[in-house]
Amino acid sequence: MQGVAYHNCDPYFTVYRIPAWRARLYKFMSVEIWGNLPSTIQRKLSSTYARLYTKPFSKWIIKPYVRHFYSDENYLEGFIPPDGKREFECFQDFFIRKFKTIPKNEAPWVWPCEGLLCDENKIGQMSTSKVKNDLRTVHTIFGVAPDSIPADYTFTNVFLHNKNYHRIHSPIEGTITRIQHMPGDLVVLRPWIYKQNPSLPAFRNERYNIDITDGNGRTWFMSIVGGPAVGTIELGEGISLGKKVNKLEELALFYLGSTCCMAAPISPRVHSKNSFVEVGATY
Repeated sequence: MQGVAYHNCDPYFTVYRIPAWRARLYKFMSVEIWGNLPSTIQRKLSSTYARLYTKPFSKWIIKPYVRHFYSDENYLEGFIPPDGKREFECFQDFFIRKFKTIPKNEAPWVWPCEGLLCDENKIGQMSTSKVKNDLRTVHTIFGVAPDSIPADYTFTNVFLHNKNYHRIHSPIEGTITRIQHMPGDLVVLRPWIYKQNPSLPAFRNERYNIDITDGNGRTWFMSIVGGPAVGTIELGEGISLGKKVNKLEELALFYLGSTCCMAAPISPRVHSKNSFVEVGATY
């Protein structure tokens, strides 16, 4: 590993465990109550909530927030505000912070984001999920036909907590061969309330799907999934169909709350389910 050192971005990281009864309650509220609101109302309420974090007063949250979640008192020195700003003017600026220097890694495959690896399995071993009385396969997440992703591909889902870095980067060098926007709900993403099906929100939430084909002709399927309070999912500058992307080139960013799913031709070599992954770490 060369270049900028990786921060221990989540010193308080644990696999969240809550009582089963509380998980069932949260799931009911997320899926059966919030999830049954019309998506237009979900987006309006989410947008209203997200705007609070763009107000100047919200910048005063940043320092205590960083002190609470990060043991490194110099954590923010590794990042810069977005959009050419000289300082973080609101909490949203912190949320979409940028690396001063993108991490470097000689490995050919890297993690595209930072967060909890809450789900990992072979595509062929994944069961269906029931969404609004419809049974859906994992291919639904990526918006492709059931035979489009080989059964021996590995599915991963990384949950990005509000404290995590919220830009998504390319895991490989390759060519973008598909970009698809899928409208949907904005149910709660937190995987620990869904127990045996932590990826349930990815089957139904609004998302951008991006396929990247590597130099060996293998397609890497990515799904960038929004959740409650997401103002928008924004594609990176110049990201378009047919573009050749470098490893760790920025693909997209979230304005609050998100998860990133991937179907890859190889399995993670270092990390396993319920471990913490970082942008640029070896996949």
